[in-house]
Amino acid sequence: MGFLSNLLSEFIDIIEWVDTTQDTLVWKFERHNNAIKMGAKLTVRESQVAIFMNEGKVADVFTPGIYELSTQNMPILTALQSWAYGFKSPFKADVFFISTRQFTNQKWGTKNPVMLRDAEFGPVRLRAFGTFSFRVNNALKFLQQVSATNTNYTVDGINEQLRNTIVSRGMDEVAASKIPILDLAANYDEVSGLIKNKIQGDYDNLGLELTTLMVENISLPPEVETALDKRSQMGIIGNLGAYAQYQAANAIEKSAENTIGGNLASAGMGLAAGAAMMGQAGNIFQQNHFDATATNQAGGPPPIPQADEYFIALNGKSDGPHSLDTITKMVSAQTLNATSMVWKKGMAEWQAAGNTPELAGLFENMPPPLPQV
Repeated sequence: MGFLSNLLSEFIDIIEWVDTTQDTLVWKFERHNNAIKMGAKLTVRESQVAIFMNEGKVADVFTPGIYELSTQNMPILTALQSWAYGFKSPFKADVFFISTRQFTNQKWGTKNPVMLRDAEFGPVRLRAFGTFSFRVNNALKFLQQVSATNTNYTVDGINEQLRNTIVSRGMDEVAASKIPILDLAANYDEVSGLIKNKIQGDYDNLGLELTTLMVENISLPPEVETALDKRSQMGIIGNLGAYAQYQAANAIEKSAENTIGGNLASAGMGLAAGAAMMGQAGNIFQQNHFDATATNQAGGPPPIPQADEYFIALNGKSDGPHSLDTITKMVSAQTLNATSMVWKKGMAEWQAAGNTPELAGLFENMPPPLPQV
């Protein structure tokens, strides 16, 4: 049996990799003592690259196709082995197959909340997660920098590093973009593009290409989301006095329903109580208004007005907020002109500083452009 095995080993080899897995990046061709017959058939399928190594050094690289191994199509290995043309004996070499197909639906996410500074809410903690896809676009670099001589290297071997790169460097880019927290959900595509462009260089250093990256969710801590929900509710309610009267009217209706079948006296008492509640609810807000007016008429100081703060469109991004004093200095330094776009809370959209009533006067004393000589 041993003699037959030795005899069969002298026949032409077939070197190929039929990948039946979904996560293998690199696979080493198994051959007894790494002995390969000169004239062996090498098959490299689409989405594969074959690399021959000699004593730990990278030799020849084969792209998709069918090859009959000879000294002519293995010039580097031939030089390393000092072969002459016509060499027919078996030779030793390590053959690695690298998959260049896309590995899709890889998950990424923040293990812990990431602290960011928002212009409206100040420091906030965010969580984010999504998916990404990648592929090997430089098989030689990937073999040298990552997989080395591993005989079976899978996605799990590098996935953690790829995820950490997305989170650490990608979230830094999100913070630098200064996109308001409340606008992040409407700009997932833009955020995805920012992160992808930021970290592509890190992937290139590993011989990889980040083909797609998607942000699926960005969320705030539960307590912050609860506070935002209350704020939204208050915005929907609007006029608190009208809302209180509406609630009192509902109470009258329920009181009337509960007295159906009872005596009229009970019904009248329920209606009277509801009317009293409505009147008290309206009086609460009216009283607060009268108290404030009376205080001002008695000589007391009025409430301190809140100074306006402005955002400036600078290099395609929102910069600010800036106080009116800072804006005045910027006009004096001519870093802000009448055509610069500004926005403050309460404005429906961005508009030129010269068209903003509060700022227009700042440009009246500015000298005109110098005449052309």
